Amino acid sequence: MSVIEFFLLLLIAGISGSIGRSLTGYSKGGCFISIVVGFIGALLGTWLAHKIGLDKFGILEIGGISFPVLWAIIGAVLFTGILNLLSARKKS
Repeated sequence: MSVIEFFLLLLIAGISGSIGRSLTGYSKGGCFISIVVGFIGALLGTWLAHKIGLDKFGILEIGGISFPVLWAIIGAVLFTGILNLLSARKKS
C-alpha cells in the first residue's frame, strides 16, 4: 500500500464517519474523530451485517484493503447514536 492509497483510505473513512456523525447530530471532535468513527463504523457495520446475514455491498478496494462504505456509514450512525445516548445530559 502506497502513501497515497493510505491517505485515500483515511479520506474515505473520514467522509463515512462524518456522514454518520451528521445523521445523528454528534458534533464533538473534528476530522480525526470522523476518521476514527468511520473505522469503528466499518467494523461495527460489517459485524452487524455478518450477524444478520446480509451481503457485503458498497465495498471500495484501495491498495488491497476492502473498505465497506455503506456499512461504515450504518455502523457510524449506530456508534454515534449510542455515544449520544450515553453522553446525554439532563437539563434542569
